[in-house]
Amino acid sequence: MRRARWLDLAPLVVVVVAGGVGLMLAGAPAARLEPARAWCAPSSARPLGCGEAGVDLLAVVSSAALHAVALAVTVSLGSFAIGTPLGVAAALARGRFERIVERACDLVQAFPTFMLALAVLSAVRVPSRVHIGAVFALTAWAPFARLALAQTRVLRGAAFVEAAVALGRGRLGVLVRHVLPNVLSVVAVQLGSTGAAIVVSEAALAFVGLGPRDGVSLGGVLDQGVAAMLRAPHVLVVGAVAVFATSVAMLTAGRGLVSRQRWR
Repeated sequence: MRRARWLDLAPLVVVVVAGGVGLMLAGAPAARLEPARAWCAPSSARPLGCGEAGVDLLAVVSSAALHAVALAVTVSLGSFAIGTPLGVAAALARGRFERIVERACDLVQAFPTFMLALAVLSAVRVPSRVHIGAVFALTAWAPFARLALAQTRVLRGAAFVEAAVALGRGRLGVLVRHVLPNVLSVVAVQLGSTGAAIVVSEAALAFVGLGPRDGVSLGGVLDQGVAAMLRAPHVLVVGAVAVFATSVAMLTAGRGLVSRQRWR
C-alpha cells in the first residue's frame, strides 16, 4: 500500500524533472525569438521544433509546465489549508455557523470558476500568475470545506469524539486531536482533482488570450498549434501532450497523498 502511494507521485516527479532537464537542454530563455526558425520541425538542434516567431518549444513547454505545476500546487494546498479547518469547525459548531458555511459552499460552487476568471481577468490590463492564482483561490476552497463538513458530521457522533467531550476536552482540542486527523485523509482526495483542474483552466485562459504577461503557458502553445494546424502540426501535438501529462500527473499525485484513515 505504501509503495503504491509513492508510485502515484512518480508522474508528477517525472514532469518536474523533465521540465528542469528540458530547460537545461534548451539553453535559451523561453521568450527568445528566432524568426528565421518559425514553425520549423523537430530536429537535433530543436528536439520539439519551433513555434510562432521561432520560439523553442522545448524551452516554452518545459517552463510552462513547471509554472503550471507550481501554480496548481500552491493554490491546491492553500485551499486545502483554508477549506478543511473551516468545514471541520462549522460541523463541530453546528447551528447558524454550519448553515452559513454550507450556503457559502453552495454559492461558490454554483458559479463556474472559469467564467469568474474570465470576468475578473478581463478587467486586469496585464494579467499575471498572481492574478490567475488569486481568482482560482476564490473558489477552490469550497470543495475542501464541503468534504470536511460532510465527514465531520459523521465523526461528531462517533464514540471516541463523544468520549473526548465527556472527559472535558475543549472544542479546539477535539478538533485538533481527534477530528482533523481523521478528516484529512478523506479531504486530501480533492487535492489531485483541484490541481488538475487548475492546470487545465490556466491553459484554457491562456488559449483565449488571458494568460500570463510573459506568454509562457501551455495554453499559449495550444493557441499557436491551432493557428498553424496544417503548416506545423507538431506544435499542437506538443501542447496537447504537455497539458495532458501535467494534469494527469497532478491527479495521480493527489491520490498518492491519501493515507489510510485512522479512527481514534
